Amino acid sequence: MRDINTFLPFWEGFSVVNIKPDGDALQIDLTPHANRFPSCGGCLKPCSTTHEYCERVIRDLPILGRAVRLSVLLRRVACRDCGKRMEAVSWLDRYARMTRRLADAVIQACERLPTLHVAQMFGLHWDTVRLLERRALQAALSTLPKAQPRRLVMDEFALFKGHRYASVVLDADTRRVLWIGEGRSRAAVRPFFEELGPEGCARIEAVAMDMNTAFDLEVRQHCPKARVVYDLFHVVAKYGREVIDRVRVDEANRLRHDKPARKVIKQARWLLLRNPQNLKTPEQQVHLQDLLAANQSLMTVYLMKAELKALWTPGAAWAWRSDWKQWLRHAHQSEIPALIQFAKRLKGYWRGIVSRVRWPMHTGQLEGINNRIKVIKRMAYGYRDSEFFFMKIKSVFPGNP
Repeated sequence: MRDINTFLPFWEGFSVVNIKPDGDALQIDLTPHANRFPSCGGCLKPCSTTHEYCERVIRDLPILGRAVRLSVLLRRVACRDCGKRMEAVSWLDRYARMTRRLADAVIQACERLPTLHVAQMFGLHWDTVRLLERRALQAALSTLPKAQPRRLVMDEFALFKGHRYASVVLDADTRRVLWIGEGRSRAAVRPFFEELGPEGCARIEAVAMDMNTAFDLEVRQHCPKARVVYDLFHVVAKYGREVIDRVRVDEANRLRHDKPARKVIKQARWLLLRNPQNLKTPEQQVHLQDLLAANQSLMTVYLMKAELKALWTPGAAWAWRSDWKQWLRHAHQSEIPALIQFAKRLKGYWRGIVSRVRWPMHTGQLEGINNRIKVIKRMAYGYRDSEFFFMKIKSVFPGNP
């Protein structure tokens, strides 16, 4: 067996005494070196007295594609300080039924593969793989330094089908996901501010978000010094849904007796919503120009969208205020009900728009992270435990140093 121990030096302090096939697996019998005193599993001090021997079956990494089961003879020592304790083994955790090598390999595989695939690859139970990954995530998150954010980004993403959402809070400076919770109401995001504490809330200077009233009110309650900054993309998307789409449908209904003209307007939805620089072909540009020239209402709301986007690139607060008043005046003068209604609603959010002058922030960072979250969710075919899913997300986005 000396030659076997030379070629299989994986189990420090133990010798291979027998190798035999066990179905599709290999069973390897290990016995401790007789010339080495065992160490106490509690204080790690050498012990000369062995209280008893016990045998434990332990899983290890496969060898040549075959699963490995170790039959290990372990010693329970009589320690003067700790009493009767199992000996310390360098390649085995206390009470573990698999080696540290196998556990590390499983955790590394979980970073690239779904839990079910990892379980099948190593021949382990699904719950065992999930428990190993959970412990690794908890250990990794516990080593992260305490966050002291000054600027935040808040958004939500779809957690399950059926309009079930989760809220995400990101540190805008370090790109670290600070907190995730189910729901998008005030009660759902309140635990984050309670966890941040009064000192942490007082440190917050600005928060970027979409026009989510729940986020807005909760930030104003807990962070009175923070300025809310509304994201341009969400406002323009809302304008497209509530104004451009509404006017397009109204104009199509008005031309119900002119079927060719009605068809042109009905099929122009994405042409109107797309930015001019994103038109792919000259034919699309010509089509858009002809459409706007033929319909005054569509021309108005299309140009008003460009003016609305310009409000997010002001040079100074006084210039923004002048442009803002002009945009509101043009909206009311248009006599387009959908545009007038949108302007009335947007008027209550002007502070979050003008904050862009001082804090040029947006939720684009979090939108990119939300796309990565979707990939993580799809790779695992969904998660049964939301808490575990949230830990997985936090570990993927620990922030920049």
